[in-house]
Parts: sequence; C-alpha cells; structure tokens
Amino acid sequence: MAKKKSSAKGHIVPTTTLIKQPAHIAAHARIKSLAEYKKLHEESLRSPATFWARMAKENISWIKPFKKTLVWREPHAQWFVGGRLNVSANCLDRHLSTERRHKAAIIAEGEPGDIRVITYQQLHTEVCRFANVLKKNGVKSRDRVIIYLPNVPEAAIAMLACARIGAVHSVVFGGFSAAAVRDRVQDCGANFVITADGGFRRGQPFALKPVVDEGISGLEQIRRVIVLRRTGQTTHMQPERDVWWHEEMAGASAECPPASLDAEHPLFILYTSGSTGKPKGLLHTTGGYLLGATLTCKLVFDLKETDLFWCTADVGWITGHSYTVYGALSNGATTFMYEGVPNHPQPDRFWDIIERHRVTIFYTAPTAIRSFIRAGDQWVKKHDLSSLRILGSVGEPINPEAWRWYYEVVGGKRCPIMDTWWQTETGAHMITPLPGITPMAPGSATLPFLGVDPAVVDAKGQPVKRGEQGLLVIRKPWPSMARTIYGDAARYKKTYWSEIKGCYFTGDGARQDAHGNFWIIGRVDDVLNISGHRIGTAEVESALVSHAKVAEAAAVGIPHEIKGQALAVFVTLKQGLTGDDALREELRQHVAREIGAIAKPDKITFTEALPKTRSGKIMRRLLKEIASGNEVKGDVTTLDDFNVLSKLKAIED
Repeated sequence: MAKKKSSAKGHIVPTTTLIKQPAHIAAHARIKSLAEYKKLHEESLRSPATFWARMAKENISWIKPFKKTLVWREPHAQWFVGGRLNVSANCLDRHLSTERRHKAAIIAEGEPGDIRVITYQQLHTEVCRFANVLKKNGVKSRDRVIIYLPNVPEAAIAMLACARIGAVHSVVFGGFSAAAVRDRVQDCGANFVITADGGFRRGQPFALKPVVDEGISGLEQIRRVIVLRRTGQTTHMQPERDVWWHEEMAGASAECPPASLDAEHPLFILYTSGSTGKPKGLLHTTGGYLLGATLTCKLVFDLKETDLFWCTADVGWITGHSYTVYGALSNGATTFMYEGVPNHPQPDRFWDIIERHRVTIFYTAPTAIRSFIRAGDQWVKKHDLSSLRILGSVGEPINPEAWRWYYEVVGGKRCPIMDTWWQTETGAHMITPLPGITPMAPGSATLPFLGVDPAVVDAKGQPVKRGEQGLLVIRKPWPSMARTIYGDAARYKKTYWSEIKGCYFTGDGARQDAHGNFWIIGRVDDVLNISGHRIGTAEVESALVSHAKVAEAAAVGIPHEIKGQALAVFVTLKQGLTGDDALREELRQHVAREIGAIAKPDKITFTEALPKTRSGKIMRRLLKEIASGNEVKGDVTTLDDFNVLSKLKAIED
C-alpha cells in the first residue's frame, strides 16, 4: 500500500489499487451490484423506519407483529415496538417445517479430535430439554445466568435455552479468572451459573469448575451451579448447590414451547473492557439484535444452503454470539465449532480442519493470521483448501501485508475477504465489504453496511476532509445497538453519547479515502501524541509487519520528557531469523519510509513471542509497563503463556 502526505498537518492518506472480487462470487451474490448496494444504502438512510420494517418482516419470524419501527430518545432506542418473538424459535423451530429439519445445525470438533454432528431437529430437542432443566432449577424470565464453558455445543445449547424461556445470559470466556467471574456475577446480579469440569487446550485438560467455586465463594446469591462433564477430571460438587448437566437432562422433557417475548426483552449481557479498568456489561435486547445478526450474517457471508460456516471466535465474545450462534442458526446455516487452539498438535490444525470438513466460509482474526504467517506457508500449502469460498477478518484492523497473505496463500486469490469492523456495542457488522460487489482495499473495512451512517469528524463533530484522521462516529441508531450498560445508564451516556453531540462515539480513529472507504486507525487511546503529532499504534504495527523479516509487531507509548511520548515496539521475526542493531535501524528507516520520520520507533525489542490473552489478543498494557521499566501490575490471569512475560522482563533487564 502506497502512502502520501496530504497536508502540513502530517496526515497520511492511504492510497491503494482496488482489487476486484472474483467473478464467480459476483455471479451468485445476494446483492447483485455496487449500484444495487448504493440504492439500498441510500434508502436505508433516507427512510430508515420503512427500510428496517421491511427487513424485520422479511428476515424474522414474529409471534405478534410490531406496531412501530423505532422510538428514539437519545441515547435510548426501542426497536419494533409492540412486536413479540423468540430468538430460540427463530434459530430452531422455524426450520423444523422445512428441509433443514435433518440438516446439520452444528458440527463440532474437540481439541482431542472428537467430532459431533447435531441436526436442527436434534438441537431443538436438546435446547428444549435444557430449557426445562433451567426451569426445574428455578430459572425464570429475566433472571441472569452466567455461562462459563469451553467452546463446545453445550455453550450454544445453554444460550438458546436461556433465550427460549426469557432468561438473560452472560457468557464469560473460559479463560477468565475467578475474580473476573465474581465481578460479573456481582455486577449483573446472577443467581445461576452453568459451567463444566473443564475443557481441553494444547493437549491437556484445564479446569473450570474450581475457578467458579473460587469466584462465587461466599456469594449466597448463587442458587444453582449446573456442571457439564467434558474432561472427566475429578470435580468437587457442593451439595444442595451443584448438579450435573447429564443427570438433570436424563429426565427432562423435550417439549418446551418458546416464550412470547417483547422485542425489547433483554437477551444477554456481555462484558467488554473499559478505559477505567471496570468492565462494562453491554445489554442487548431481542428483536433488534436478532435482526442485525441475521441480516449481516446472510449478506456479508453470502450464506448458501450448502455452506459450512466457521467463525473461529469463542462464544464468550460478541463475534461468537453473533456469528457462531445467533446469526448462523437464524439463517439455517451449518455452523462449525472448534474447542482448542490453532497450533495443536501442529501449526496446521486450522487448515487440517478446513480440508477434512470442507469448510466454505472462514472467519478469523488478524492476530491468528499473523501467527499463521510466522509459522510458514508450508503448513497451509500441504492442505487442500479448495472448499473455501469466502474469507473474513474480525477483531482489529488487518494490516495490508497480512491481508494479501490471507488472500493469496489461504484463499488462492479466489476468495474475497470480508474485512469487518464492528464492536460488542454495535452487536453486528457496521462497516464491511459485501461479497462479489465491493472493490477490496487491503487493510480497509471499505463501506458501511445497510442502515449504518458513519462519519469521520473532529473533536467538535465537524466532518474532516477525505484523507484526514478523525473520530469515527455513527449518526443514526441501528437495530442491533446495545441498549445500555447494565445497571449504569449514566456511564452508557457518558461513554458513547457525550463525546460528539448527536452521535454514537465508537472510540476509534479513522480516515476515509477518495473512494469513500473507511480505514480504521484503532482505538483513540491507542493513538500516541509524539512531539505534537498523532501516531496510531496500529499504523506503526502495520508498517513494521510489511517488512519482509517481520512476523508480528506491537507498539506502545512510553513517557518521554521531551516528546511527551516515545514509541516503543516489540517485534517477532519470521522463523529462523534473529534480530540485531543493524536490523533495528533497518526497521526504523522502514517505518520512516512507510509513514514518516516522526513515526520512527525510539525503542525496538526483539522477542520470540508477544504476551497474549487466551483468545489471542496482544496484552499491550503489559508491554507498556515493561517498556517503561515499571513493575507489571494488574490482572494477568488471562495471559496465555506466563513464560513470555518472564522472558520479556529478562530481555529488558
């Protein structure tokens, strides 16, 4: 990707040769042309009530029709007012009268290699039985239920069972600590926990139940803990409180009519990090969220009846909610679930899965893609990936070099990449290409989805010029938006609706190029002020990874008495390479060429690996503390490999 300076302010304008999508994708796409997309998008902004009413009627099964599309009193929205429906029924029951009845709903592979195929009829039966288990154990509509499970089908079953009876689930990623579980139980007032004895990771069982026991110790509010037997490891069960999943299911009825719920009935609470360090519990409701997940999943991935759709995200994250479970199943797709890590027992586990199961749609994160690059092309090339039709990227901006590798090596230049930008708060895709029609710009999320009205503005809310960096905002409400921060409406308003008047503030910086494509710079608090110049850490990382010897990079700001902030980067090199002072200078000059001299790193540390959470996110907070010479403080329980941290400390010392 070439870059040029746009003004004396030092803004960088991304310019790139647009890549036309493969003709065979365009020939069968749901939206047939860019002109059709533009017409639909213009209609969705000009007449949002009419547009969204039509989408809701065409894509969702309603028990009772809604009377009004939207009631908007900033910052609170009510969508599909008066309508009644059930998410579980939309994901299951409505398919049972069709040929999908005996179609695979979920294909799951555990890390040890065990494979399960669950049809829509079978999944319906299991969800109804578990919904009855919940009711038998005292769970009622609007009760909050914590789900703390490995990435196995029972996690989806538990979510759908809660939705069936109107209980509100809060899924906690299985890598979080006891303290994190406790915080979430207390914050949302949960009385019930669904967990497992453990799961499998890197060839070994790990325990979950002891984490729950520690997390809820002394909390009298917990009335029942339901425990799935997954690993068979010895598990302490507290009498009167703890029950086994399989024992409860043994006598449960397979008949459980779905509750008729208001469109604004709470569906789930999902926690995401905040700038204060206190997680925010984002509340999503029934009708609007389901429409967002359903419509985006169908259009962005061009879902066909024969697709096997693999979203690699754990269900503990919003991506797993929207695209492993709700969006996929509402569309009647076959969704794939994998329990373990991508590199066990070898770095080709993902490619092996795609080849064996003939996956057609593959949706993963840039962090995973960069780790695949580092492992080497040979692990990809030893497998037949010809089944792949659509690729997707999610979680953070993907750097152009990683994009090109993904497109060329994994997709063979025949699979378009849906580079999606969205958030836990938005519930569904907001800026994304569409299959077959959107010219692809490596590193750009491209154009807004239907009904989404984004803009790049300055601190006063005024649109900036094309090519200039600004704040990314959304100017109109959309159905899948979070309704509030659970229990803290004031924080919701302050965080998202007070920064820029009349707009949802995403917290991200962005630019828009001459084609109208959006380039996400990254979190505003990941933008450094170096000698009065704003430098995005994602931009620096992208520049570094474009160097032929670099596999992955993480940039952080550290205090500097003259510049205010200095730029420190941690770099992992491609296999077989070692770093030295000459390469440090080479990389500094490379960044200067890619971005400008102001962005040259002050400090480059070569490392074998970067500290990451178990979900694959780089823990930049720890890198910042290490680079600043400070003691590492704060919660490190989500760190995947503690050896990485000790090695980094040794390097810095």
